[in-house]
Amino acid sequence: MQTLYALETMEPGTIKPGAATSLLNEKLDQTSQIFTYLLYCLTQVAQYAETDSQARASKHLPSAADLRVNTKIAGNEFIFQIINDKGFQVNLEQWKLKFLPEPDMLRKLYNELAASDTYKTYIQDPARTKVAEKEIIEFLYKEILSKSELFLQHMEDSFLHWGDDEEMMTLLIANYMHKPHLFNFLQLISKEKLDYAKELLLTVLDKKDYCLELIKPKLQNWDPERIAAVDMLLMEMGVCEFLYFPTIPTKVTINEYIDLAKAYSTPQSGQFVNGILDNILKDLDASDQIKKVDRTKK
Repeated sequence: MQTLYALETMEPGTIKPGAATSLLNEKLDQTSQIFTYLLYCLTQVAQYAETDSQARASKHLPSAADLRVNTKIAGNEFIFQIINDKGFQVNLEQWKLKFLPEPDMLRKLYNELAASDTYKTYIQDPARTKVAEKEIIEFLYKEILSKSELFLQHMEDSFLHWGDDEEMMTLLIANYMHKPHLFNFLQLISKEKLDYAKELLLTVLDKKDYCLELIKPKLQNWDPERIAAVDMLLMEMGVCEFLYFPTIPTKVTINEYIDLAKAYSTPQSGQFVNGILDNILKDLDASDQIKKVDRTKK
């Protein structure tokens, strides 16, 4: 959707062959950058325990508390899993992400973590269990980073597309914590999903005129030129899925584009897109143009 919208805003005649897929790959890279950086920030906040310990122990007159700062989280199993991943390291170097975190921000995030009851409970147990190691890192992301205005502003300032990807990152981080060994940082999107994205993108571009022939008669008193550009793109994508993607159920298509319209367009867009797509679907069904297959029986 974002790629199609970007292409819509370009001057006619300036789009070079292959520009669509190149732009899509660029946007996927941006998502991968954000995901890699979020995990990097988790490692940096966790390892700040050692920085804090050294700084406090180096005081001119350190207190007893200064000399026994608990650094357990710095050796967390999931932190090491991230740090030792070669793909993760490649991404950090390729996109120069190591230079982004602000030391003062890391200090404040660590102090907020260290003051929490959840963290205090974690460090009181000298043992390391897989469940506890996972839970404290999930807590660090969900309750510290994700709720810190300072950190969220930092992400917004550092990544142009943070607003679009923020919600999805929560899911990606959760998936990573569930099965970190299955993640490939160099190919965050599976080949199957990437192939689908490219096919949908190119199909919408190729079938745009035909999709508009189906959509415009349903607009009735609506002026197509005044309808939100995102709504039009979502309807074109939906029609293409109806006609050219036999393994995607029509109900799934409609529900997905309703959600996208609500998230990215106007308050009325969800209902509007739903009504138009449902109307078009009835006509396509009546003329026997919908050919779907059951994926479970393939």
